[in-house]
Amino acid sequence: MLVLLKLGGSLITDKRAAETPREDVIIRLAGEIAAARAADSALQLVIGHGSGSFGHVYGQRYGTRGGVTGATGWYGFAATADAAARLNRIVTAALLRAGLPAWSIQPGVALRCIDGAVAQGAEETVALALARGLVPVVYGDVALDTVRGGTIASTEEIFDRLADALRPQRIVLAGEVDGIYTADPLLDPAAQRITAISPATLAEIAGGLGASHGVDVTGGMRAKVEQALAMVERLPEMEIIVCSGMAAGHLQRALAGAAVGTRIHGSRKN
Repeated sequence: MLVLLKLGGSLITDKRAAETPREDVIIRLAGEIAAARAADSALQLVIGHGSGSFGHVYGQRYGTRGGVTGATGWYGFAATADAAARLNRIVTAALLRAGLPAWSIQPGVALRCIDGAVAQGAEETVALALARGLVPVVYGDVALDTVRGGTIASTEEIFDRLADALRPQRIVLAGEVDGIYTADPLLDPAAQRITAISPATLAEIAGGLGASHGVDVTGGMRAKVEQALAMVERLPEMEIIVCSGMAAGHLQRALAGAAVGTRIHGSRKN
């Protein structure tokens, strides 16, 4: 089974403080990922992670996602890439220490965008890495853009292309909270977790989907859910699990297919 796993930027960093990794969380998650892989010899993983308080801070400061022009803009482009790579080294090192053959793949080298949309990615390299038993590690990164000059591609956008090419059975999006809620559970104690979302039910709960906490230049929760639904509509045999990585053991259970968080599925899945 092939699973694409994203570790959210708000999970592995404190997004309210510049360049502050949650190293204890990263180490625990690496252990859970290693345990899930050890328990299932058929499990193949592609790991991606957000930039959290690393790349997003620079991306917002220089407006990189909207386009890049001039010397200052290109400096910001380079600084954003450098910050994202610094966090990637922390994550990859933790995965290696947990015994995983984690291989960092810098997405920006292969990515090409057209007016903010990813038109070329690292699918071939990731596929070859999987065939050799590696665990590829990608992350949200800057990209050259034929219209905007430069931009930022989120991990979800990179996963979107990888899903079309690799056809995973599951995508797991691990964040701070255990799924999608009717309101922000960090602000509203009455918020209720939604166990499943499909295109038919999105309209019923869309009002509860808002922006993410901290600095995020690639969109809030509503955009992420809409993007996930578009993916499962294209690939109806795939499911997407949105779950908490803060609760010990939840990520390992999600990788094994247990009922945690919120399940996002296409119209043809029950």
